[in-house]
Amino acid sequence: MSLQMKVLEQVFRLTFKPRMATVERAQQRIAAPKGSTRPPARLQRRHDVRTRLVDGFPCTTVAPRGRDAERAVVYLHGGAYISEIAPQHWALVSAMADAGVRVEVPHYGLAPQHTHRAAYPFVSTVYRELLQDLDASAVTLAGDSAGGGLALGLVQTLAEADLPQPRRLVLLSPWLDLTLSNPDVPAVEAHDPWLASVGLRLAGEAWAGGDDPTQPRLSPLNGPLAGLPPLHVFVGTHEICLPDVLELGDKARAAGTEVDVVVCEGAVHVYPLVPAPEGRAAARRIVQLVSR
Repeated sequence: MSLQMKVLEQVFRLTFKPRMATVERAQQRIAAPKGSTRPPARLQRRHDVRTRLVDGFPCTTVAPRGRDAERAVVYLHGGAYISEIAPQHWALVSAMADAGVRVEVPHYGLAPQHTHRAAYPFVSTVYRELLQDLDASAVTLAGDSAGGGLALGLVQTLAEADLPQPRRLVLLSPWLDLTLSNPDVPAVEAHDPWLASVGLRLAGEAWAGGDDPTQPRLSPLNGPLAGLPPLHVFVGTHEICLPDVLELGDKARAAGTEVDVVVCEGAVHVYPLVPAPEGRAAARRIVQLVSR
């Protein structure tokens, strides 16, 4: 583990962990006003950026300036389904656009005002519209944390929506089971400086909107894993998502899906987004995956 990762872990433990560590604090955070989905000015100066409404929700397109993109990504940001896109997400999106990739960023509605019932048709429409410009073989579906869970859930529904599978699926620390019922979770949670199961379960209930949280659209670890595109997953050993990611790798391989699970020792949740050597190396690998 790098010195930077060690320092970040201590900072996260002091600043982030308490925010969702109790029922009261989690409820306050879930109910708090949502932030802006507006792309940063720096991103708009660097790339061709436009935002449109799709099914009533904003979707931002970030494209390389002055050239046509031959590859594209639909990127679903994390935030426990209750928080808006963050600067770290935009930084990865910008790196993808620097590599010549067009990135669609659907700003799905957040809980508790919205649930998964609105997100699935919205993101499906964004994907369908993208396929009017590019073949599915040139498109990657990607997401981190909650967005990673939504991305996996989405590819499991593409067949019923009469849509082709994308070229590949790239997931960063995906939240795969809203109930966090894996018996190995408590031991790993003790080392997670960021996430707390108490708050996550409450956020998951809000996202489920009264539906069974174990159903595949909410917990895609329980969904079909055969017939999926090649799957690339990045996860750290100091994060609550590790047990379910390892189970996903085993189940997907057993179902005949090509899987590459990268486990980074000592790394925190969504480590490819953090300013540490491990994170920067993983981010470069992700950009390579989606651009080549």
